Formats: sequence, C-alpha cells, structure tokens
Amino acid sequence: MNTPKPPAEIDVILLTKNSQYMLSRCLSSAYRNVPIKRLIVIDGYSTDRTLEILESFNRRYGNVEVHQMDGSRAAARTEGICRVKTDWFMFLDSDVLLCKGWYRRVQADLAEGVGAVWGLNIDKLPSIANPWILRFQGIIARQCFNLRGGMHDTLILRKAVDGIRIPEELHTYEDAYIVRYIEKQGYSVQVASDVCCLHCKPPDSWNLNTGIKAGITDLQCGLVYSHVYEYMLFYPVFFLYWMIQLPLNGLRNDIQKK
Repeated sequence: MNTPKPPAEIDVILLTKNSQYMLSRCLSSAYRNVPIKRLIVIDGYSTDRTLEILESFNRRYGNVEVHQMDGSRAAARTEGICRVKTDWFMFLDSDVLLCKGWYRRVQADLAEGVGAVWGLNIDKLPSIANPWILRFQGIIARQCFNLRGGMHDTLILRKAVDGIRIPEELHTYEDAYIVRYIEKQGYSVQVASDVCCLHCKPPDSWNLNTGIKAGITDLQCGLVYSHVYEYMLFYPVFFLYWMIQLPLNGLRNDIQKK
C-alpha cells in the first residue's frame, strides 16, 4: 500500500459551535505546531464569540475558511473532508492544546500502509492536575481509542477516506466510523508513539447530568456502529471522574464568586 509523504503544509478541519472557552488557545497551539495551509472551520451557527475569534486569526494568517451548517458531527466531518485539498489533512478539536512539535513528531509513525495517526488524548480535568492521574487517564484513552476511535488530533491520508459518507444520524461514534472506513480501504490506523494533546473540557462538562446525557447518546449511536458493550466497560472510570469533580467544581465555583 503506497503511502505518500506528508506535504510541507496541510489542511486542518476544525468543528465548532460556541467554542469560545478554549478556541483562542487551541488555534494558537495549532499554528505553532502544525504548518496549516488552510484552516477549514465547520461551524454550527455559533452565537458566542467563536466567529469573532476566527476572524481575528484570519486577519493574522489569512487562511481561515468558515462554513456554517446545521446537522450532526457526522455531517460536519463529511463536509470538512469534502473540502480538503492536501494529500494529508488533520482533524482538530476546538478545545485541545497540541504538544510541542506535533506535526514533526507525528511523522515518525507514518510507515508504509498507514492511513491515519491519532495523537493520544489526555483529558485535563478542571480541578485535578496530578501527573499520575493524567497518566492513568492516558492509558484509558489509548484503550478507548482501540475500541471506538477518536479525532481529537488526527492526521489522515486523504485518499484513505475518498468517497466516505458518514451516516448523518451519528452525533457520536462518527470517529469510530471514520476509523473503520480507513481500515476497510486496506490502511492501518495508528496511535502515535510520541504525540499527544491536552483535552481541556469546560468545567460544566464534568457533572453528573452531562455525563448521563453523553452516555445515552453514546448508547444510541454505538449500538449500531461500534463496540459499545466493550466501550461501556470503561464507564465506571468516567463515572468516578465525574463524581470526583462534583464537589471539587462546586468548591472552585464558590471560591471564584467570593
């Protein structure tokens, strides 16, 4: 399987909707560590400062394209892929910070036949910065990727996804669908050996109500399109994270109000 070398610059696809929480820091990290030819933004009609932030980066770099559409994450990812022009491209979440030298380091994993490389996703919990907990979370993230995929910071060979049409009803597990599609084309999907991103979810993501809603959505989509029963074995770990965060975030918010 012929795998072309990555170009000097690549297109980057970013999905946004009311992403102001981390967007400026995310984009600054991306432009420092990835040679971006075009930043292709698929925006779900944001009503916060997201578009203003994107415009400020376009004034600085002149390569930001914003395309607005309603629909699921699956529809947004398909739209982004259709707009890619470089041989390799990258999916980037709007709330992650890339490790130093991300693009240079990820190329160490581009062996023959590789169609995608995923940078390890480490969730940055709002109140927990213990390196041992973060390391443990990284182990869990690696296992979850092997079960269901991920697109937090992923380099993809464009021809490995030629013709893909992700089922529009997938608001989650669209990442799993992409991974399986690439593998069906005869390419392998690798977890990067020395590349990662810090996933800085907003504090309100770490509460019981949000966790239950996410679990229900995962179940609805995953029953059809992924190894949902295996993946759900990890839910006790996620539930523990959420339960730890409930009192800590409450204390943190009380302190901020004083």
